[in-house]
Amino acid sequence: MAEFFLELLSEEMPATVQMDASDKLVQIVCDELKASGLEFGDISSFVTPRRLVVAVDSLPLQNTIPQSEKRGPRVGANAAAVNGFASSIGVAPDELEQRETKKGKFYFAILDERQLDTVDVIAEMIPRALARIPWLKTMRWGSGEFRWVRPLRNILCLFNDSVVPLTINELSAGRTTVGHRVHSPEAIEVSSFAEYKAKLLAAQVMLDVRDRKQTIVDEARRLSGLVGLRVRHDESLLSEICGLVEWPIVLKGEIDEQYMSLPDEVLTATLRNHQRYIVMETEEGRIAPSFLVVANVESADGGATIVAGNERVLRARLSDARYFWNEDRKISLSHRVSALSQVVFHTKLGTLDQKVDRLEKLVLSLCQQLPNIDTNQVIRAAHLCKADLVTEMVSEFPELQGVMGGYYALADGEEEAVAKAIAEHYSPQGPSDNCPQSPTSVLVALADKIDTLVGFFAIGERPTGSRDPFALRRAALGIIRLIIENGLRIRLAPLLWEAIDLYPHKDSYERTGDPLGLLAFFSDRLKIYLRNRDVSYDLINATFSLTGEDDLVRVLSRVEALNVFLGTEDGSNLLTAFKRANNIVEIEQGEHDTLYMGADINEALFIEVEERNLYQHLNKVSAEVKEAIRKENFSDAFHCLAALRRFIDDFFDNVTVNAEDMEVRENRLRLLDFIRQQFFLLADFGVIEG
Repeated sequence: MAEFFLELLSEEMPATVQMDASDKLVQIVCDELKASGLEFGDISSFVTPRRLVVAVDSLPLQNTIPQSEKRGPRVGANAAAVNGFASSIGVAPDELEQRETKKGKFYFAILDERQLDTVDVIAEMIPRALARIPWLKTMRWGSGEFRWVRPLRNILCLFNDSVVPLTINELSAGRTTVGHRVHSPEAIEVSSFAEYKAKLLAAQVMLDVRDRKQTIVDEARRLSGLVGLRVRHDESLLSEICGLVEWPIVLKGEIDEQYMSLPDEVLTATLRNHQRYIVMETEEGRIAPSFLVVANVESADGGATIVAGNERVLRARLSDARYFWNEDRKISLSHRVSALSQVVFHTKLGTLDQKVDRLEKLVLSLCQQLPNIDTNQVIRAAHLCKADLVTEMVSEFPELQGVMGGYYALADGEEEAVAKAIAEHYSPQGPSDNCPQSPTSVLVALADKIDTLVGFFAIGERPTGSRDPFALRRAALGIIRLIIENGLRIRLAPLLWEAIDLYPHKDSYERTGDPLGLLAFFSDRLKIYLRNRDVSYDLINATFSLTGEDDLVRVLSRVEALNVFLGTEDGSNLLTAFKRANNIVEIEQGEHDTLYMGADINEALFIEVEERNLYQHLNKVSAEVKEAIRKENFSDAFHCLAALRRFIDDFFDNVTVNAEDMEVRENRLRLLDFIRQQFFLLADFGVIEG
């Protein structure tokens, strides 16, 4: 058995794509090896800023390909097609067999059992595998046609201590690589993967991202502990930094005290987002006047020059931020609102000041639907919420939109609830983001997301399977969280129509029960929201299928009660009984083109005691279920439904639905429909699987 490993050395790859490319390469190589019939042992991948590596062990030296046959063109096809087929599998055209099949007469090639050297399989496989890696962006270089995320500089490819004969873009594979770009740029020759890793480490390259990460974490904790501080946990930043260095050196720098009066969010955005520095904080959670920078080189002066250079860059950035902070507060937010007329929200949806006008009207409507809301506060927050988009600070730090508006509102003397609503109105921006709780914040955030969602759906900019450029799925999930986590009793459909009516061409949309298909879209997002609660997607479909059910709080209560009910023995058996009744009625209605309505039952046509008992209890349970629904006691409603189980079982055990007497038969079908209607009061059981 032998090992194979491949290193692709390139210019520095973007940190954000490295891990995904590494994972994809492993999967693709696995698929290719399996498709070639090769068995193998462990497979692993490694990635650094400059190199993408895959290693496979326990590969056979040769691979036996059993006898097989391949079907070619239909007999009578043109000669070029036949010759091309024969050539592609390495046989002469006159060696092809003609064979009759169910689809006609075709050429077949019989391939004898044969031995292939694994090294040849790998040489053929690698270019195909590399072409399958789905980079978001690729580039060409030199005179070759091969595309990669960055220009390739070297290929190391060994199988069983031999170089794999492989050429990509005029680069031929060899057995050499190089170490650290600065500290060890000389060629390194290797003959095995173990030797490769050891020599790279000696050449100051940590191949394994886990080693780089642990080195950074340990050194960061040591340096912060020396000065009584702690490192702010930031896993995504740590992962990104690991994609920027091959030999991490953690150094501590200082922040000038004069800049520490800036808002924490400004300091964080400068340190983290712009400079990729690790934030240090006090035990109280305040940003400390120190930071950690991870360098990729060691310096003779212990990093003093590197630290001084980074401190100099940071001072310049924070000086700009302080200037923006001081200048922005000279003009109040209320005086900035008019400037929003010069900012386009979307070419088909108007400007930001038009969006603000819509928000003011939408929050007014929301205030009228909900109790104990300070209408003036909410409208004021809606009026000011986008004004910080025309400030210098947000122009420099777009990620601080909303947040800076909150600070500027307080500086202008606005009420605290108004400032908080401005700061929070973009939230929540994901499943783990904090959800606003104060009424003013909730309503402004809700109106903003609804306006955005409605606007883009109205112009046909809906998410597709692979594209959601306007983050509409995130907006819908944000609406769901705002409503459910704050217990807002709002009817979605009328609210969505109100939002639609605030846009031009409002009369061009068909007035359906599902405005622009948005309720179906919310149903899909609700499945995502509930997937961690062990709720099946079909239960959400069953609840949203109810006519007029668009109160998300009530939907959630129904879904959770339905989920519990179906987990019981009564629920499981009643679902089976419903499906039986439903199938019989639908089949009969389809065959006879007749609707069998439970409301038309004739008690005089009952013959068996079981059908009479069932009908009596159906009437009793129907009243109880409706009353429980009116009180929104959905668990009680399902409990009432469970009382029907014995009578439905007795009916199916002792009553023949397809009686010879047509009137009796139709009456029993109407009784089955009456059973269905009791279930439909609570959910559309017809779309529930199982």
